[in-house]
Amino acid sequence: MQLSLEGKTALVTGGSRGIGRSIALTLAELGADVALTYASSVDAANEVKKEIESKGNRSKAIQADAVNTAKAEGLIADITEEWEKLDILINNAGITRDNLILRMSEEEWDQVIDTNLKSVFNYSKAVAKPMMRNRGGSIVNISSVVGISGNAGQSNYAASKAGVVGFTKAYAKELASRNIRANVVAPGYITTQMTDELDEQILAEIAEETPLGRAGDAEDVASTVAFLASDLSSYITGSVIRVDGGMAM
Repeated sequence: MQLSLEGKTALVTGGSRGIGRSIALTLAELGADVALTYASSVDAANEVKKEIESKGNRSKAIQADAVNTAKAEGLIADITEEWEKLDILINNAGITRDNLILRMSEEEWDQVIDTNLKSVFNYSKAVAKPMMRNRGGSIVNISSVVGISGNAGQSNYAASKAGVVGFTKAYAKELASRNIRANVVAPGYITTQMTDELDEQILAEIAEETPLGRAGDAEDVASTVAFLASDLSSYITGSVIRVDGGMAM
């Protein structure tokens, strides 16, 4: 059996840049129609939309605050009305506001928890009923190895990503009887536009600490997400797959 998403529809939150962009394009390459949300990068989002459409797939780029519950509900309702169903949800939207705990502000804590964790609740809850009507679906939530092992200066981020893991396992148990699967992908150090500015020495140290001896790229994450979104993983739910080169082993 080949990995294919022909006939599937998908939504990727935070799909305009980095890992989200790669996920959106990979799902489209495998045949899915893909909608994506973005916070502010309208030009980048429209470029992804155009690239998806150039493959012959339907696409939508939607500006949305991931923290806004009503927006999430309305967005899911609009997609399922226009496309008649939503087979795949990828909760990828996320931010960092790094600081040592003694210096971390309440705002820095709340922003990260809301964007990284509440957004997963918002979209996962909103998509549950449409997927139940469709008699199945696959949700893939993007966490991080930081949510597994922790990291100094990232207590807010670690808490949010650990919360994603716990939420996903609970959700998977609740919805399994309806043939709705939910899994987690936990990336390690992945090179994106945001990481290109890091010092070469830091990059070398990261590679040295990773058993496979290199940083990952967004396609490494996207291919794992595509597998979990597809019917090839139909007997996998509530799992956490690390895409980290062995970093958190």
